[in-house]
Amino acid sequence: MSAAPDTRTQDTVEIVAGIAVPDPYRWLEDDAAVPGEVADWQRAQATYAEETIWAGRDRDAVRAVVERSHAGAWPELPRSGGAHWFRVEGRKLQVADEPYGPGRSLVDLARFDGPGRTAVLSWFAPSPDGTVLALGVCTDGSEHNRVELVDVRTGTRRDDAPPELLHSSWGGGISWFPDSTGFAFLGLGGTAHDFRQVVYRRSLGDHGPSAIEDVPVPEGSREYTRIQFSADGRWAVAAHRVGTPFPVAVRDLTDPGAGWRPFLASGPETVVGHIVGDRYVAVTDLDAPRRRLVAIPLDAADPADPSCWTELVAESDTVLRAVLPVGDALYLSEFHRTAARVRILDADGAPRGVVPLPGEGALAAPFFPLTGLSAESRDGSFLFAFSTLTTSWGVYRHRPGGALEILQEPEIAIDATAEMREAIAEDGTPIPYHVVRPHGSAGQAPALITAYGAAGIPTLPQYQPDLAAFLASGGTVVQAYLRGGGEFGSAWFRAADREHRGTRDGDLIAVAEHVLAEGVAAPGRLALTGGSDGGLMCGNAITARPELWAAVLPRAPLLDLVGGFRNPYLEFVIRKAWGDPEDPVDVARMISLSPYERVRPAEYPLLYVEAGANDPRCPPWQARKFVARMQAAQRGEAPILLHVYENAGHGSGTGHDVIVAQDAAWLACLLGSLGLPDPVVADPAAEFSARD
Repeated sequence: MSAAPDTRTQDTVEIVAGIAVPDPYRWLEDDAAVPGEVADWQRAQATYAEETIWAGRDRDAVRAVVERSHAGAWPELPRSGGAHWFRVEGRKLQVADEPYGPGRSLVDLARFDGPGRTAVLSWFAPSPDGTVLALGVCTDGSEHNRVELVDVRTGTRRDDAPPELLHSSWGGGISWFPDSTGFAFLGLGGTAHDFRQVVYRRSLGDHGPSAIEDVPVPEGSREYTRIQFSADGRWAVAAHRVGTPFPVAVRDLTDPGAGWRPFLASGPETVVGHIVGDRYVAVTDLDAPRRRLVAIPLDAADPADPSCWTELVAESDTVLRAVLPVGDALYLSEFHRTAARVRILDADGAPRGVVPLPGEGALAAPFFPLTGLSAESRDGSFLFAFSTLTTSWGVYRHRPGGALEILQEPEIAIDATAEMREAIAEDGTPIPYHVVRPHGSAGQAPALITAYGAAGIPTLPQYQPDLAAFLASGGTVVQAYLRGGGEFGSAWFRAADREHRGTRDGDLIAVAEHVLAEGVAAPGRLALTGGSDGGLMCGNAITARPELWAAVLPRAPLLDLVGGFRNPYLEFVIRKAWGDPEDPVDVARMISLSPYERVRPAEYPLLYVEAGANDPRCPPWQARKFVARMQAAQRGEAPILLHVYENAGHGSGTGHDVIVAQDAAWLACLLGSLGLPDPVVADPAAEFSARD
């Protein structure tokens, strides 16, 4: 077996807000600094990781259980347009008369493949009349996607797609004009690295650059914006900010001389919803941390004055998540102790019933509320995907006054049980977590904690292929709901945001100590994983309490906050979630919570960091620098591993084969570190089974 590659250091010190920050591995940020050096080092690290992870393990057996787990992955919901329904089947888009009815192949993504590159669907959106299908195509894992337009009648690729690139799918793709003559979209106004986003409008038949839509967003904002149109074509609303959206501007489209006018001013509150008649019906946390449902007149003289708002649903013990107009009803999604519920209301908020969900689990929804505004009901039905911690995604339809229709049964059922428990944080706050055990498992077990706790994004009791594969292999999953997430409303989020970011790390340690004290996890057989900002959580956990873990496995991680100041996208994220890179107090706090800065010589457990070469959010140098510093600081015997995957990004733009390879290596590493054998895939009594 090979050894970890040698890594040189340099005497680099950066002065940030008056603070000297040593950066001995800065050279690993720049692939072109010394021709080939970074690339060669990265490949050598990948070779070392692969040899270490797969030594003595059955690659075929591990890959097989991962492939099976992905049979239940989150589905792309069918979408309607005109008399048609459009859906994804493998790498093809189908058009049919019903969501899953017999149809014809309209688009094969293979037509967009490039040499050594697999095209991935970022989003798709049929025009309201169903004559044109728009789709976002990414070919390098980066999430940067281009708009393609396809004629539905002939299946031919149109030549009037916009030339501008979309940074990601977080803006929800395009927003069709109600008359199907064109669309609005959020695209890049320069290079992807510069991260300058612009709202454009484009009419079908246009060629050349798209027109800029002059939406009055806050000056200097790099935030995401999505345009929403009323079905009758009268109103347009610009929703601004990806994580905590609010309607920044409104436009009366029936008045040719009327431009955009300001609607609500920027503030910390979320006001996110849809146009219903002449009102904006929205979920908000203004004066309600668990949120309430309100209606705001679009023609109000001062829409920012809450006295003109009508409260439709008051705050309660459940956390409101989203509202969707369906025919003449409103479908209000919420969760109680992380489990999904859906209420049906009339336009004035009067109750009309509930949707009978299949169990205690989660509705499929994008990470961010702004992205979720692309959802709409054109046929008068509520179409949704649902899963639990032990059952994969099924697709269902409900109409006001009707019964629940099963459109697609879940593919996977895991023979396991889920139980909610609580740890107590240092400040006395209960921190809930689920324990998911294979059936028949009891007592101390090899266990994996998974968590996120950032950006107000809720971690929910839903099916995840990588965790399902671990359960199928005999492991126990602990899914923790840490502060910083959105599971319990905006107060839960703000309790670990910006100057309180360290709270999340304390919550994690409380959960880890509790599962050990309660006998859920066996001593020396507890692992940790998390992605993106959850990868930063992993970095802080291994540097703060290395003795707690048998292994730590960050995925597509953020690990170097100070280095992030130099990247336009990360600088945007850090300003939102951490503080001001020009304020010495904020910078000192960020240094104290940045894993790269926290590395000290110590005896560390196994560390396996997985990253994507084309990740636009957490670029691979974040992982490279942290691993280099950890390898130099390791005083124990456990390996410190890194694999940066080519043609991979932050996840959503990455091709299926690459994702399976990543999950297989992650699972093999996890099983080896916890002393679990390879899965026995031919065993008919396996814990993990596909349904017929």
